Amino acid sequence: MKRPGWTVGSWALALLLTLPVMALLYEALLPAEDLFRHLWGTVLPAYINNTFWLVLLVMVFSLLCGVPAAWLMAMCELPGKRWLQWALILPLAMPSYIVAFVYTDLLDFSGPVQGTLRQWFGWQSAADYYFPAIRTLGGAALMLGLVLYPYVYLLARTAFLEQSTSLIQSSRLLGCTPWQSFKRVSLPLARPSIAVGLSLVAMETLADFGTVNFFAVNTLTTAVYDTWLGYGSLNAAAKIAAMMLLVLMLLLSVERISRKRQQVFQKGMGHEQETGYRLSGVSKWGALAFCWGLVAVGFLLPFVILCYHALHYFEQAWNARFFEYSINSLILSTLVAGLALFIALLLGMTHRLTGKTYTVLPMRLASMGYALPGTVLAIGVLVPLTSLDFAINDLALWLGMSEPGLLLTGTMTAIAFGYLVRFGAMAVGAVESSLGKVSPSLDMVTQTMGYGPGAMMMKVHMPLIRKGMLAGALLVFIECMKELPAALLLRPFNFQTLATYVYQFVSDEQLEVGALPAIVIVLVGLIPLIFLNRSLEQHH
Repeated sequence: MKRPGWTVGSWALALLLTLPVMALLYEALLPAEDLFRHLWGTVLPAYINNTFWLVLLVMVFSLLCGVPAAWLMAMCELPGKRWLQWALILPLAMPSYIVAFVYTDLLDFSGPVQGTLRQWFGWQSAADYYFPAIRTLGGAALMLGLVLYPYVYLLARTAFLEQSTSLIQSSRLLGCTPWQSFKRVSLPLARPSIAVGLSLVAMETLADFGTVNFFAVNTLTTAVYDTWLGYGSLNAAAKIAAMMLLVLMLLLSVERISRKRQQVFQKGMGHEQETGYRLSGVSKWGALAFCWGLVAVGFLLPFVILCYHALHYFEQAWNARFFEYSINSLILSTLVAGLALFIALLLGMTHRLTGKTYTVLPMRLASMGYALPGTVLAIGVLVPLTSLDFAINDLALWLGMSEPGLLLTGTMTAIAFGYLVRFGAMAVGAVESSLGKVSPSLDMVTQTMGYGPGAMMMKVHMPLIRKGMLAGALLVFIECMKELPAALLLRPFNFQTLATYVYQFVSDEQLEVGALPAIVIVLVGLIPLIFLNRSLEQHH
């Protein structure tokens, strides 16, 4: 069925959403300004070095925490396992910069931990004892690892659960201990899934701004931010952002290769028989201490401290600014979620109506922005919108009118467009998946009744895929509420979201006053984790 209007509309929207990436690459290929040459000759090599070691350390930490926890939850019988396997993904809801502030407050020289140690042992100053500094590259890696290890845990646990029961039983019959069975059978089969998890951790680490900036660890992300806001050079910022984009493409290539390799391995029929190792004694308590320890340090302790501060500083936090910024976040997130859902429906229905393979391409193009770190995306958005703003002002002058000013970069347009480019992929994926489950015969029946594509979508498809639509819109809404780096770079003057509001308190080392909005962000972040946990329970 030919639907030229739908096809043109889907291609136009897809190309609009890829505009920031194209603009970023175009700006990056322009001749280098003096500032970029100066940065390249002075600080950029150190920033690249810091970025490499930070990503590597976070990946190692996530591996050491995520894989053992995944194996214990998939292969062992432990008390409270039903709650524990869900609790281990909770750190994903906690923004890393909040965790960083909480532990800095606890572990700094003036904090309660070192203060108690000095009191117990009679130490007078820092010269009397050694305590590792938290505001270092290693400290930043530890903070990021605490909240990112669940990516590895989730994928590794799923891989362990899907492994053939007969292979595990065979290893037991051959006299393998649990450790040998893990090392020789389970781990090699789960390696592609673990590689995918680690690539996600690496991408999230590369995208982080809040933690590294708070710890004064200069990475490529902070370089993009400082170059644009500090020096006002879009050209130099675009070149650094393009370097990050190259690293990102490399990580995505590794992830895709791992996914292809995963198809080679035979998957079992699930755990039809009981294969769990029954741990006892030291092993049982050690496993419980390890898993609950991860939950405690990654989520429970920071959350309890936030609640404590929120109660004690409630009167200071419960003010007009809190409501104003909450409403800002709510309006912005709702607007972007609605637009993302509209685009997802248009792209999904175009592909369904035409039935052509090439109509998948607009969906893939529209999803490109999701992999981009917030700072990289922000520069990509600023390049075309700034040029367009200048063009509009020049046109106004040429027509003898007064300059309208920054119509795009000085309003909510820039931040809404940036969010749409970054998070629209979630709605596209959810709608595409839901539409794929609707029988094609319904389309034929509806067409014979004389319904056009618009009426067919409204009366047939939308009621059938409403759960998928709701899930996609909800995920976009939540990610918009939490996004920090893109908001810092794209927000108009005197405009704050909850995320930038909380980060302002973190930067000023006054998280106590910002604890209440921080709790709102954490609670909003728990919603997709609840959905994720339910879906995992349904599959296993």
